[in-house]
Amino acid sequence: MRIDLATAPGSQERPNEDWVSASAPASGGGVLVVLDGVTPPAGGDGCAHGVPWFVARLGGRLTELSGSRPDMPLDRILAEAVRATAEAHRDTCDLSHVRTPQATVVVVRWDEAYVEHLVLSDSVLLLQAPGGGVTAVLDDRLDRVPPEVLRSVAATDALRNAEGGFFTAAADPSVAARAVTGRTPRARVRAVAALTDGASRWTDTFGEGDWAECLAVLRKEGAEGLIGRVRAVESDRARPSARYKRHDDASAVYAEL
Repeated sequence: MRIDLATAPGSQERPNEDWVSASAPASGGGVLVVLDGVTPPAGGDGCAHGVPWFVARLGGRLTELSGSRPDMPLDRILAEAVRATAEAHRDTCDLSHVRTPQATVVVVRWDEAYVEHLVLSDSVLLLQAPGGGVTAVLDDRLDRVPPEVLRSVAATDALRNAEGGFFTAAADPSVAARAVTGRTPRARVRAVAALTDGASRWTDTFGEGDWAECLAVLRKEGAEGLIGRVRAVESDRARPSARYKRHDDASAVYAEL
């Protein structure tokens, strides 16, 4: 088994709000967790701790439960991790705030029989078959929001964790039911990769290659290589927009099973 991961901040002036972990116990199997913390706009999020604190708490709980509770499906694990994280700051922070700290989520767990997955919001999961074909598992609800809506903080807030909008892991455990989940026989998966949108933009924003080519870069150059390619393209072509920053926090993890 080979696991390679990397994360890089979008700016040296701000903390990295992504969170990545990988666990491969000697007993076999493994877990990958990738979170992309949502940067709140001006006006705050009602929390005294901040997004990096939130993603570390949530990511740590997701990693621990995914490895220690093979009997629990991933959506239940996400619900429990969200609940436990909310309890950790319920007494000090306003968890009813629409921008209370939140994150996109990718979790992958495998054993000798199956590869399970969960995707919530706009991070990307790639599954590669033994023959080389690549399937992208996406939660595309945010992509369906018109760009002009995203230019308005108030309009975006009205769609955040709301029917007809998009969903992220925040303080409500019931959001786990909104995640894209599934499982694939282990024999049909050769490799997996998870990318925050700061890394997946190499394909879905800049069109430098399709998902199979993106996975090939990860396999050959590693996660740092893909992030380096993203930064090079950003420097050449990126322009800030309502949704995309010139440089975003970027994280990637690649595992050959």
